[in-house]
Amino acid sequence: MDLALTGGTVLASLDAPAFLQADVLIEGGRVKALGVAPEGLPRRDCSGCLIIPGNVCAHTHLYSALARGMPYGLEPPANFTQILQRVWWRLDRALDEETVRASALAGAMSALLSGTTTVVDHHASPNAITGSLDIIADALGELGLRSVLCYEVTDRDGPERARAGIEENRRFLAAQRPLAGGLMGAHASFTLSADTLAACVEIARDAGAGVHIHVAEDRADQRDSLARFGRRVVHRLDDAGALNDRAVLVHCVHVDDGEIAAILRSGATVAHNARSNMNNSVGRARVGRLGERVVLGTDGIGADMFAESAAAYWRGREDDLFLGFAWPLQRMAAGARMAGRTLGEPALGRIEVGAPADITVLDYPTPTPLHEGNLAGHWLFGLSARHVRDVLVRGELVVADRRLTRVDQDQLAAQARTQTERLWRRLEEIGPHEFEPAGGQQP
Repeated sequence: MDLALTGGTVLASLDAPAFLQADVLIEGGRVKALGVAPEGLPRRDCSGCLIIPGNVCAHTHLYSALARGMPYGLEPPANFTQILQRVWWRLDRALDEETVRASALAGAMSALLSGTTTVVDHHASPNAITGSLDIIADALGELGLRSVLCYEVTDRDGPERARAGIEENRRFLAAQRPLAGGLMGAHASFTLSADTLAACVEIARDAGAGVHIHVAEDRADQRDSLARFGRRVVHRLDDAGALNDRAVLVHCVHVDDGEIAAILRSGATVAHNARSNMNNSVGRARVGRLGERVVLGTDGIGADMFAESAAAYWRGREDDLFLGFAWPLQRMAAGARMAGRTLGEPALGRIEVGAPADITVLDYPTPTPLHEGNLAGHWLFGLSARHVRDVLVRGELVVADRRLTRVDQDQLAAQARTQTERLWRRLEEIGPHEFEPAGGQQP
């Protein structure tokens, strides 16, 4: 689809912020030129709007999209392991192919309507493993959302499911899709045997992919690794060959100085999920120490990266009053670069000639001046998902005037509610997971 976005202010990049007064000319899914749109080209009037690169959610769990308002009748969890046992490891076992698809569609709708054009997903459905990544990719592609997908390999549900998860990643990594790429998914050190982790690393190496894994989200991960292997989590992963510049390490809340040094040496990306860390009361990641490859994700709390980046910044300011306003913009740009490396799109996250035309148009009638020097202040204290008017992915207008263009979003939401009711009924029949990490639990 050839199109010109005309009359708007173009934010060509987040790091460092660069504004242009230009029309954006799109051809073949890419930015063809920035300048004055010629006559005869279809136009989208963006007068008074801010045109920005589409946001990237660098770590999420789309399977949680139907958990909003989910009933809970068990004893309240007293620690992080119990949160997994009583909530998330029950939900993932309740998923079947239909609810995997419904979750993906609902999550994609929320992402696009909030201005997110790419999601990096970490999926789990132990009773519906084979083909689950295809179901998700097809659902996201139906709405026009770009993605990086993986299946969460784990030993917590037994060796047969661990093998099935490994094979699902291997199969998907070998596929070619226009809007979806892959990583090698693994849950966390405390649910992975030595053999299973080694298999994950081998598949990743053979596919030229990174391992996408939760790292020291809670102290239980460290206690388990020390009890079973005599090594802290990051060192265990390093020993296994999982650490490299393609790896995506999620959380890294409870890593020590030696582990931080190993992460920095490896060039791995660290996905920070501030709101999830607060919600699970697991502690604070020392993001200021983790380098320039810290990126931002939601860990399944939607895909609104305006809200997530602001929360991450304010959480960081609690520890460091001198954390600069530019920090969330830099982390958002890093997330786009990480996704772009995986997808073979190095210009993802920028609006420049040749870049993929993944673009969000914001209807932002600011009452104060907006320029390169104060963009971060607007990002943190003004901009939000409510300003999203249009969204383009690969040059296609997939959200126009705050409505999805490919599907009827009201009908999609109604269908999701039907599947949610069925999912919640299945959930009532599933008790807490019995898997326990080694090293004991602490309240």
